[in-house]
Amino acid sequence: MKVEKLLEIIGADFYTGVPDSQLKPLCDYLMNTYGIDKNRHIIAANEGNCTALAAGYHLATGKVPVVYMQNSGEGNIINPVASLLNDKVYAIPVIFIVGWRGEPGVHDEPQHIYQGEVTVKLLELMDIKTFVIGKDTSDEEVKKAMEEFRALLSKGKSVAFVIRKGALTYDRKVEYKNDFSMKREDIIRHITTVSGDDPIVSTTGKASRELFEIREGKGQDHKRDFLTVGSMGHSSSIALGIAVNKPDTKVWCIDGDGAALMHLGAMAVIGANAPKNLVHIVINNGAHETVGGMPTVASKIDITAIAKACGYPGAVCVDSFEELDKELLKAKEEKELCLIEIKCSIGAREDLGRPTTTAIENKNSFMGYLKTL
Repeated sequence: MKVEKLLEIIGADFYTGVPDSQLKPLCDYLMNTYGIDKNRHIIAANEGNCTALAAGYHLATGKVPVVYMQNSGEGNIINPVASLLNDKVYAIPVIFIVGWRGEPGVHDEPQHIYQGEVTVKLLELMDIKTFVIGKDTSDEEVKKAMEEFRALLSKGKSVAFVIRKGALTYDRKVEYKNDFSMKREDIIRHITTVSGDDPIVSTTGKASRELFEIREGKGQDHKRDFLTVGSMGHSSSIALGIAVNKPDTKVWCIDGDGAALMHLGAMAVIGANAPKNLVHIVINNGAHETVGGMPTVASKIDITAIAKACGYPGAVCVDSFEELDKELLKAKEEKELCLIEIKCSIGAREDLGRPTTTAIENKNSFMGYLKTL
């Protein structure tokens, strides 16, 4: 189904969400048509954020907004859906467009398997009527579903279109880029050189995939690394939990700007506890690159200032390998919490692979290694 036709049928004026690779045609269309426009299209920090933003839009206009998201974000919307949108509370109608990763019978990565199994069930438990769109779904079927949805929306209920893999199409391509030159894979290679045998917690997406392949290229095993393949935004909290329980071990967290923004409050908790053995690295390309390259707001905020305000004793921003190596070596030797923000280009190798070990194997190997430290 052409994404233009879907949005014509829905007939909404405002869109907000968190980008998803399954919804790339939708995201590209919105960026091509509106860009980032506070009156028409806003990319939010997390799915709960965009749900509440959509509620504010409805309160101000009386119109029905659209929230788009990957199904992994359903956990983030449970609270605002149940305690804000629900018709037993404020009866605020929202149309959700949900990318269905891990659909049963469709091969996907391990972090999507269980989420895929419960995607529709979770929506139904939240009293959100769903309609699944696949490659063979006709425009007429979607029109009929939308007619039924309108009756529910008029009663203050929310509804959802669940999008199967390859169900949406968009003919135009969108190129996402910035002005920085350092590549993320090279940045991570520099980090592993300095971190040595220290444990690393890496964020979801291409960063963990690149870390895995760097170890493979060096002929190393993967026991030093916890690859946070799911649970976006929580790698720094995982690293905090490790650091406070392994106070004599330097712990490195490789974070991304989109992930850091998703649960920014984690930085306040890290700063308040200030473990002297934690190095928090935020690789900032201002993009949700793993799911297509759509922008984050990280290029418009001062991450180092936020870190300092949260209680990090040290926070620096670098945009060259000379500066990076200097700050990595300093962080390795110093005994205090620090944050290094690294300005990074958008892009990755076309042949970038995925971890060949399972999530359970990764956990067991990593835990075994931590016991030796």
